[in-house]
Amino acid sequence: MAGLVLEEFLPYRIVVLGDRLSRRLARAYADEGISIPEWRVLAVISQQPRMAARDVAARTPMDKMAVSRAVAALEDKGLVTRSEDDNDRRVLVLALSREGRRVFNRIARRAISFERRLLERLNSDERRCFRAALDRLDEISKEAGAAIA
Repeated sequence: MAGLVLEEFLPYRIVVLGDRLSRRLARAYADEGISIPEWRVLAVISQQPRMAARDVAARTPMDKMAVSRAVAALEDKGLVTRSEDDNDRRVLVLALSREGRRVFNRIARRAISFERRLLERLNSDERRCFRAALDRLDEISKEAGAAIA
């Protein structure tokens, strides 16, 4: 045995924490009839007026099939539109519809409030250290060659 204590293993703890927070926040968008994958896609698309479908998958922690299903569901609900790119007809471009923007804004207000209430439980030094540690771990995880392993 290598001495691994799962509950102390950082990657495991990060995944468990992220999942727990995501599920708590899911209550905000469940009221709008939106699933966790649909929210993730809606949030990503909201960051650019028109986004290539392939770029959505690259910006979420979801596989391409899950993104495709979420996009289809959002389109069926009238929250997302899909069209050909003006410069390259092979590229599908996604955008929020007017209703999609309204739904996103309602959920985003609740999400920001959720984050604020969560972070208020930490003092200013803890918040600063936490954000700095997250930023640094994110940088390390992106380094070429997975030098960590």
